[in-house]
Amino acid sequence: MMESGLLTHFKDLEDPRVDRTKRYPLIEIIFLIISATISGCEGWKSIRDFGLLKLDWLRQFLPYENGIPVDDTLARVMRKLNTKQFASCFTQWIQSVMKATDGDIIAIDGKTLRRSYDSGSGKSAIHMVSAWSSLNGVVLGQEKTAEKSNEITAIPELLNSLAIKGCIVSIDAMGCQKNIAEQIIKQKGDYLLALKGNQGHLHEEVKSFFLAAKEADFKNIQYNFHENVDTGHGRIDVRRAYAIDFKEYKDHIPSGVKWKNLTSIVMIESSRDGRNFKTQDMRFYITSCETSAQKLLNAARKHWGVENSLHWTLDVTFREDESRIRKEAAPENYAIFRHIALNIIRKNTSINASVKRKRHMAALDDNVRTTLIRELI
Repeated sequence: MMESGLLTHFKDLEDPRVDRTKRYPLIEIIFLIISATISGCEGWKSIRDFGLLKLDWLRQFLPYENGIPVDDTLARVMRKLNTKQFASCFTQWIQSVMKATDGDIIAIDGKTLRRSYDSGSGKSAIHMVSAWSSLNGVVLGQEKTAEKSNEITAIPELLNSLAIKGCIVSIDAMGCQKNIAEQIIKQKGDYLLALKGNQGHLHEEVKSFFLAAKEADFKNIQYNFHENVDTGHGRIDVRRAYAIDFKEYKDHIPSGVKWKNLTSIVMIESSRDGRNFKTQDMRFYITSCETSAQKLLNAARKHWGVENSLHWTLDVTFREDESRIRKEAAPENYAIFRHIALNIIRKNTSINASVKRKRHMAALDDNVRTTLIRELI
């Protein structure tokens, strides 16, 4: 029977049920949901069906002496399971198998579970803030907030659970806060923070400095430049990054002196030319990283990639935005199960297929599912 690896990190998870209702061990329920989610199941009835049909396979790993719980039992347990403790177990597991790598870009970004609102109880839709390892292609951790505006309080808690030494932590403008920058430096990481209007003076100072410098063709301005051009699908994407040593021009950006280890300010211009359209964009950043335009453009692009690598996959492949699981703690707990399943699938390199196709193959073939599970247990 399996008692190591992935399940080791969940075996001490506090069971929310009273003793007389613990007919089905919590660890068996967790393994059932993970296996079913990998295999494309969505919802408690679908997970129960998977368990009934694949009971012999499940018993290769755990006893399941009392068989498979009904869907109401699965729902009830997930509604009551301590989300904070479950998320902590998840983070401990993934960090045990995915050690932080120097130079990794850890993108922190939020996503709303659109159908997690509960009109009956007046509960608003849940917003999850996740940390994504660009190098390893896995979710490192997550933190729930009541709404998007609360990302500012969720991000420090998420950072506390992560090993970020030697990594660059990229966060959009919502997380551009002095205390967050200080925390990243304290944990021996570097930050790349997007600037927008919520930073008031600092955003305006950086923007005005770059626009004036560009207008003067950067005359008498020391800067580092890198350009990246991508072609394909009938369009041309051009990105130009300008990085400037903050210390050399701090008199022009007085608000910057309040930021811990602020080393460089960055402007990235993006343009896309298609057959019938043209778009342009300009973004500004502050960072504790060295003044390397190439390195900082790469880090910014990795952050933008979290939309496709994580959010799009959860929405399209795992149909997260269509999920009707909404009672009590169940939505955030099931979001963690999706992250576990995504991590297991992405870290498999022996099967050359997309995430969607691997899930389909796991549903059809016990050997494929075993291969996926065994690689991280």
